[in-house]
Amino acid sequence: MAEVTGAATPAGPGEQQFVREVSGTLFEANGWMKFLGVLMIVFGVICALTIIGIIICWLPIWVGVLLMKAAKATENAQATGNKQELLTALTKLKTYFMINGIVALISLIVGAAAVILGGVASIIPFMAGH
Repeated sequence: MAEVTGAATPAGPGEQQFVREVSGTLFEANGWMKFLGVLMIVFGVICALTIIGIIICWLPIWVGVLLMKAAKATENAQATGNKQELLTALTKLKTYFMINGIVALISLIVGAAAVILGGVASIIPFMAGH
């Protein structure tokens, strides 16, 4: 009977080649992931210098770190053909897109509320005059 351990079995040459092929396109964007990751971290640090920004500065820093970790995992997947490294990169990118989607949705809601409240506030003086 085979002993079950938490360690993954080593990938064969065919699987390693497949991982390299699948991660190839993502690896080509590696420089952009790092660039955007650094920009987001710098933006978060700059936000931390303001009173209001200190509340939300963790978000761009977190997103920047996610992108940097995804880039590193992509490099490792491309170099070694390790399936787990590719899965790590994809998981980090999934979280990155999820965070950006939530932030975009919140921004749209807040923007729509501001437009509605601004419209109501501009109508009230005209109604009060009559």
